[in-house]
Formats: sequence, structure tokens, C-alpha cells
Amino acid sequence: MNNRVVANGTPLDARFDNVAKMALRNGYRPALFGYTDQSVDPRETTGPDDPRMQTYTGVLPGFDAVLALDDDQVQWREWLVALGYTDPGSSHFALSSEPDRPAEHGISAFVTNTALEWLDRQDGQWFAHLSYLRPHPPYAAAGHFATMYDPADVPMPIEPVGPEHRHRLHQVVLGIEEAAAPSDEGEMRSLRAQYYGMISEVDAQLGRLWAELGRRGLWDDTLIIVTADHADQLGDHGLIQKLGYWEQSYHIVGIVRDPRHPEAHGTVVDEFTENIDLFPTICEAIGAEVPTQCDGLPLTPFLRGEAPPWWRDAAHWEYDWREVLIRSRPSAWPWDRQLEQQNLAVRRDRDTQYVQFGDGTWLCFDLAADPTGRTTITDPAVVLDRAQAMLVWRSRHTDRTLTDMLVDNGGVGRLPPGVPAAFHR
Repeated sequence: MNNRVVANGTPLDARFDNVAKMALRNGYRPALFGYTDQSVDPRETTGPDDPRMQTYTGVLPGFDAVLALDDDQVQWREWLVALGYTDPGSSHFALSSEPDRPAEHGISAFVTNTALEWLDRQDGQWFAHLSYLRPHPPYAAAGHFATMYDPADVPMPIEPVGPEHRHRLHQVVLGIEEAAAPSDEGEMRSLRAQYYGMISEVDAQLGRLWAELGRRGLWDDTLIIVTADHADQLGDHGLIQKLGYWEQSYHIVGIVRDPRHPEAHGTVVDEFTENIDLFPTICEAIGAEVPTQCDGLPLTPFLRGEAPPWWRDAAHWEYDWREVLIRSRPSAWPWDRQLEQQNLAVRRDRDTQYVQFGDGTWLCFDLAADPTGRTTITDPAVVLDRAQAMLVWRSRHTDRTLTDMLVDNGGVGRLPPGVPAAFHR
């Protein structure tokens, strides 16, 4: 709602704070292993010929890119050649052929290896972001993980609703080759089995990391967060990859281990949390002030086994597909407002899921009656209540970076990062 980074390639406004900048301000040097895919603010470049304007796979400002794996995964492919493999020629082929090599030579193992080598050189506090590509298309797990799950044993996906009950977006994406799930049952089962294998593959790499932290005496002095940027439809509603309004694309892993509060270890939090909660959680963990821009809430009370003063009663997510129009046609600004209609926002509480589309259409699903998300609600009272709740959510999540302060007597209210300390009262 604030930064409006709505696609791979949408620039991040340089004025925004982020977790790496915050860590730098507090004495850390954040290290990146993998990728952040963050496009540069074009106003900070030298123009269209600037190398940073040629790809969206940039590094989030503030990170020290110890291992920067863009879409070509050049360093991993060079490592494979050094091990004696024939140059795979492309990252897609290299990833697709992961089952043909030992898991120890997979891209996930390569990320872990590099991080552990870096850890050998650290003396004092450190901050590391390991960004694993897997699980992710192409659907091909490394080595023995490719055969860990029998396709015959995996469950089949949720069937899509009939054409007469589909929103037009659903109908459109079902017709896109890259988004449509395989129609053959064998192919569908194989795809799911490979995805499960990739999950176990990354689990194993995290296990290597945890074991090394323990061996080095760091396990009880390291805050650990495991999360993801998205999930995968895996055939549910007739689709693969991540897209649309279906929660299968957005319901992701969220694990936090704070060694200072072992009494809460193993706790399952049955509340709606969002990735925007991680930035303020890390701030509090390292004793930093939570920036004014943050929409999320610190998970700190949960980590202590306590109930927070208040908490959200729904989860929210957005999806935007204006990039299709950006690539295919110029915009006759300011009269052509088609780009602004290619988006949706979702509010998902315990019983319902309300979807508001940028063109004014909407859907409301009865999850209490049908957890698969195929049964709609048309009761005007229920729909109005959810629509109003989304309106309130939007009004509370507009940018507040400078809004919550007043220029008066040197500045009062919540001052943003960068204001000289002498001005704080």
C-alpha cells in the first residue's frame, strides 16, 4: 500500500527505509547470499544506459552482496563447470537438470556453502540474509530429493470452479500457458512431488546451517527467521506458480526463533501475521527504533509467550498485473487509467475472504462453509461489512513517514529516521 512495488521491475523509491539500512545504522553490515530482485530508483541512475537500468535483479540498498545470484546464476554455473560438468548454457537448463546431479552440487547447497565460508571470516556480531531460489519453477529438485516423494502418493489439487462461476481474471489466467496447471494427472502429480522435494532440499540446507551454528557455539546467540516471498498454486484452482487472489499463493511459512526466550520455543501462534511484521521484529531484537514507515507489528510479545496489546483480525495481500499493459502498449496519460485497474486487494479473516478488484468488481468467499475458496457469498450485509473493513485497512496504511509529526518548536510527534538526535524530545 505504501511502496507500490507491484512487479519484478517496479522501482523502489529511494526514500524508503529498509531492514538493511536499519541494520547498518545499528552497527551491523548486512550480508546477502542469493538475491533480492530489487529494481533501482531510476532517479538515482545516469539514464537509460546505466547498467542498473538493464535488469530488475538489483540488490536492496544497504546489503553487502557477498553472493549475488541474478537470474543467470552465473557463479553457481561456473562452480559446476569447475566441478567438471559441461557448461549448462542457461540457468533454466541448469535448474531443470538438477535431478541429474548430486544434491551437494545443487544451487541451494551452493548458497549454503558460500554462507558458511563467509561465517568462517566473521569475528563479532553479524547479520545474514540467505535467499534460496528453491522451491521455485522449474519444478526439478536436486539429486535424491527428486525421488524422495512418490507422485502416486501426493494429493491432487483443488479443482477450479466451472466457467459460469469464474471471475474474468480467473478465466484469463487459465488461458496463459505459464500459469495453467498440467491437464494430465501424471504430470500434475510429478510436478507436486518435485515441489515437495525442493522443500525438503531447502530444509536440509537449513539443517546444515543450524548444525554449524551449534558447532561454533552460536546457536543460542542468533535470532533466526524463516519465511518466503510467495507460495505456489501447485495446481489448485487449475493454476501453477503465484498469482491472483487465491491464498495458496500467499499463505507462507513463518518461523521465528529467539534464543533469549526459550520458554516460548515450539509455540504455534494462531493469529494472522504478515511479512511486514518482520522488519519491526528485527528492530526490537537488536534494540533499534521501529521506523515510522512500518505498517507491521513486532512479533516480540509472541516470542516471549505473551499476548500483544492488540492484534489484527485478518490477513491482507495484493496482486497487480499492470506489467502486461506496460509491456504491450503506451499509456495516454492522464486520460488512459487502464493501468490503475489491473490490481486487486484481499482481506482474509477466519471465516471469509473478500477480494476487491481495481475495476470495481469484487468477490467474497465463505471459508467457514468451504475452506477451498470456491463458495461465494452474496449477502449484501456480509459483503458490505467486509468492504468497509478493507476501506478502513487502506485508510490506516497510507504513508505516515512525515504525517505523524508536526513542524513546530523544532519538531514534535514521531520523527522519521535521519532527523538529528538533538531534535528528538
